[in-house]
Amino acid sequence: MNLKKKILIGYGVAFSLMGLVATWAIINLWSLGKTTDGILRDYYRSILAVENMTDALGLLDSGVLLMLMGDMEKGTAQYQENDALFWEWLGRSRDSIAVEGEREVIHTIERVYGEYNNKIKEIYDFEEKGWESLPLTLETYKDSILPVFSKVKDTCLELRTMNEKTMYSASEKARQDARYAIWSTIFVASMASVIALFFSLVFAERLVLPLRRFVEAAKKISAGEFSVQLSVATHDELGELAVEFNRMTAELRRYHVMNVDRIVAEKNKGEAILASIEDGLVVFDTDRRVTGINPAGCQMLNVEFREQDVLHCEQILPMNSICDIVAETLRTGIQPDIPDDRRVFTLKNQDSSRHYLFTATAIGRRDDHLSGVVLLLKDITQLKEVERLKSEFVMAASHELRTPLTSLGMGIDLLIEHAVQYLPEREKELLHAAHYEVHRMKSMVHDLLDLSKIETGRIDLEFEKIPIATLFEHVRDIFKGQVSMKHINLTIDDTEFMPLVRADTNKIVWVLSNLISNALRYVEEGGHIRLSAEKKGAELNIAVHDDGTGIPQEYQTRIFQKFVRVNKQESGRTGLGLAICKEIVRAHSGTIWVESNPGKGSTFTFTLPVVS
Repeated sequence: MNLKKKILIGYGVAFSLMGLVATWAIINLWSLGKTTDGILRDYYRSILAVENMTDALGLLDSGVLLMLMGDMEKGTAQYQENDALFWEWLGRSRDSIAVEGEREVIHTIERVYGEYNNKIKEIYDFEEKGWESLPLTLETYKDSILPVFSKVKDTCLELRTMNEKTMYSASEKARQDARYAIWSTIFVASMASVIALFFSLVFAERLVLPLRRFVEAAKKISAGEFSVQLSVATHDELGELAVEFNRMTAELRRYHVMNVDRIVAEKNKGEAILASIEDGLVVFDTDRRVTGINPAGCQMLNVEFREQDVLHCEQILPMNSICDIVAETLRTGIQPDIPDDRRVFTLKNQDSSRHYLFTATAIGRRDDHLSGVVLLLKDITQLKEVERLKSEFVMAASHELRTPLTSLGMGIDLLIEHAVQYLPEREKELLHAAHYEVHRMKSMVHDLLDLSKIETGRIDLEFEKIPIATLFEHVRDIFKGQVSMKHINLTIDDTEFMPLVRADTNKIVWVLSNLISNALRYVEEGGHIRLSAEKKGAELNIAVHDDGTGIPQEYQTRIFQKFVRVNKQESGRTGLGLAICKEIVRAHSGTIWVESNPGKGSTFTFTLPVVS
């Protein structure tokens, strides 16, 4: 018998027992429903008929009293109407006899009610006498009519009491039947549950026993014991699985013996490759413990590492922010998006300083379980030195160019002032073009000198504690005339409760002015420029928002580089403004970035340290 048939048999037994319990419950419910219907059909209608007869009898007597009081028309109508109702409900009561002795009581009611009717007719014949000659008096009513009325009413009440007692007895019997049904159903369900539980335990034990052997064998294989074999004495799918399992373990044992040497060789090859890499590699586990480091990394970080050593990230790296980035990479599966200048750190030795660019890469996939992070350290000391030499060259060249450009500009200005009226139109255009280009070159040389001073650290910064509102008000005063002329709304968010920042006022005002100046060129008339600030940890994020044309996607990563201009047709711009902004912000230990959606505006944001 295969495994499928065994499982179907197990389910079949369980479903059969469930069907037995359900059938027994249905039979009991049907019996109770039948009893309840009988009570409602046999007794309720009789009681209802008696109640309506009693009500009609009361209204009959009220009609007689109305006639006694002199309201003959209304009393006669009420009497005749309720007399018909009484006979109607008496007929229904006669048709729904369900109690022994009920028929005799109904005959008594008919007889007594007939006497009541005769008494009324004896006193006053409605067909022969007129209303004016009614002989009915209070004494006549008390002596002749009231006793008969009371007798009819008492007989009706006797009939109602008889039906109520009988209905109560029937209800009590139905209640006993319900209790019997409940206990019998509980007994049947309990017996079925016991049988099902016993069968399930026996069946499950026989079914699970081979699976336990599979689990024990799998544990032995995971522990490295590849010689394990199973002996499952069944002829179902589990028996076939045992045969294939034994074949698999034999293959694993052969594969293990064959590949141990190859694995060792691959491991040695990997270690040799890591040792030959000039960049430093540090491997962290999910708890940021060091699990591996190549020789270049040991030399860069000046550490000695053995496999049995337990080193944490903070013990080998000089900056806690790098360990924070490692932790964020472990959490998200990707390195946080941070500027390149914040991925550079410096290690100082006794004789020199070395600069390193780091990159964190998660081991594994983001949607899977990550096993660690690899930190790559690239030595960029030579690049830093080349950049320093370049900046010094640019500064020296710019300084040397400033004097001849000044002389050349003065000469052209004198020519324009004194000799331009004697020159032909073609030479005038050339002279004005030379004047424009000389002044553009002077502006570029001035910007290059400023940028070189900042890059080489030769710029003097006068740090002070200032409120951000002061900086915003200063730049608003600077651009008050320009925004008014162009009909642009320059707004400032509420910064009353913002903390003080540590900055050079003139330099940060220059940065804000440059950002607002750029926004003014790309915002249409009637547009908006907004200045805002938000505290983020130990820094203050200062932002300039505009609803201008925005920046194309391909320029957003290069816009802070030197000589990069989004609109190349625009004249008079050197492409150095944002590069200078970046260096000024970097000199304040901050960063600057842009977020832009073409056609919907741009937001330039930079950070400044908060005064602690």
